[in-house]
Amino acid sequence: MSEKRVDNSKEGRHPVRSFLSFALMLAAVLLVVLFAAYRDGTGFDILRRYLHYGRSEQAGGEVVYHYDAASKNRFALLGESLVVLSDASLRLFNAAGEEVWSAAVTMASPALVTGGGRAAAYDVGGTALYVLDQTGLLLELTADEEEPYIAASLNKDGRLAVTAQKRGYKGSVRVYGQDLDEIPDFEFQSSQRFVLDGYVLGDCLAAVTLGQENGVFVSNIVLYEMPGEEPEANYSISGGLVAAIGEQEGRFVTVSDTALTYADTKGVISGTYAYSGSYLREYDLGGTGFAALLLNRYRSGSVGRLVTVDKDGEVLGSLDVREEVLSISASGRYLAVLYAGRLAVYNQDLQPYATLQGTGDAKEALMRPDGSVLLLSSGSASLFLP
Repeated sequence: MSEKRVDNSKEGRHPVRSFLSFALMLAAVLLVVLFAAYRDGTGFDILRRYLHYGRSEQAGGEVVYHYDAASKNRFALLGESLVVLSDASLRLFNAAGEEVWSAAVTMASPALVTGGGRAAAYDVGGTALYVLDQTGLLLELTADEEEPYIAASLNKDGRLAVTAQKRGYKGSVRVYGQDLDEIPDFEFQSSQRFVLDGYVLGDCLAAVTLGQENGVFVSNIVLYEMPGEEPEANYSISGGLVAAIGEQEGRFVTVSDTALTYADTKGVISGTYAYSGSYLREYDLGGTGFAALLLNRYRSGSVGRLVTVDKDGEVLGSLDVREEVLSISASGRYLAVLYAGRLAVYNQDLQPYATLQGTGDAKEALMRPDGSVLLLSSGSASLFLP
């Protein structure tokens, strides 16, 4: 007589069903984790840093780049590449800290701007301008000595606007497309007001001009739908001198000494944040969906506040400051603030995200969109991973 044993356990009866149950439970847990990370995005950045660097703990002091010390050094990030501009040289370093391109330059007032994965280095009041990406030189321009460069900007698409003096005018702006060819049959020229800067949003050029009304300086933003011959619109920044123009989520944003002003490509002002008597010390428009300001209560000293502002001119976060701030830098959803002796990283609401005590002789910090920070000293840069 044969005996037939029957396994009455659940696993014995339904091995596939048990595996599916485990997989569903695991998927549910992962969804909860991903949802929590998605709410503020920082969880994804932690994962990204871990996958890229092999760790996510603090790594302050790990030297990544070496460069020549110079009082006029200017720095910019292109992904993980570093651009260093001085009055005598322009150098590009890759992620491993190796120099991949360099050129000897002569600049009295070196300036460096970024956008669209490119950097533009130029001499304010001089005749040299270079455009780089992570591979090296893309474009070199030389101005006539009687028509020197005043300013340059790169938008999020890598389109270049170059502001310069112009014989017979009070300034001009030329625009170069994504291929860095000059836009044909178009050049903004001003005979009535001085031209300070220009910025391209879509197919619209915003030219920043300065004049006087009733004895008061007024900045006027003139908008051109390129390659149109006549301006489409304009709007004024009353009572303030525009220091910079950029974009935030499809809108122009100007930084003046009295207020932030947001406007669309039709010249309709959509938001304003006034400083209410405080003095602008530093600013950064590199954050995603926010502008960062450091405002002082007095013309000098370290008593003031940090403020982040959204595209509607509404305050996202405000933080009182009572210690010396060496630099601020915004990128992605983060803001890096380098105090004397420590580094603090905040989110766009100015909630603390990470801190590094003891920053040595670092004088500047460059925020990266994944939450890491590059600390810059006189001759080297180190990486901080929250």
